[in-house]
Amino acid sequence: MGSVKVRFYNNNTLSETGVIYMRINVINTGNAPLDLSDLKLRYYYTIDSESEQRFNCDWSSIGAHNVTGSFGKVNPSRNGADTYVEIGFTKEAGMLQPGESVELNARFSKTDNTQYNKADDYSFNSHYYEYVDWDRITAYISGILKWGREP
Repeated sequence: MGSVKVRFYNNNTLSETGVIYMRINVINTGNAPLDLSDLKLRYYYTIDSESEQRFNCDWSSIGAHNVTGSFGKVNPSRNGADTYVEIGFTKEAGMLQPGESVELNARFSKTDNTQYNKADDYSFNSHYYEYVDWDRITAYISGILKWGREP
């Protein structure tokens, strides 16, 4: 089974915001090709109000149309995390060769435009405007945790 490393920064480091921006770089650290459709990433946060949410991928090195996003609940909720956005890839995203990476710029927001308070969010990184290894975003290959620490 493969292995990956997740590099990340938030881009918008304001605590109060209507949109959470994510810049993610995933590197295949294994020695075999990785089918991107087997890979899922999770960014954990507190929703701060129960509102419908929407996910958008603005750009990806494999094509934004090959990136998917859905929302789930952390059960039971934990400090800094009651919700997550799960980022996945379509079958058309292809294979990630050993040592290669895939980048994506994505965002999510609430359909009623209410604010998030990111200051207490598990996956939020307020300190960087460049990629750093970030183990507060988890990566799963075929459902098995391969990177990061769940909250």
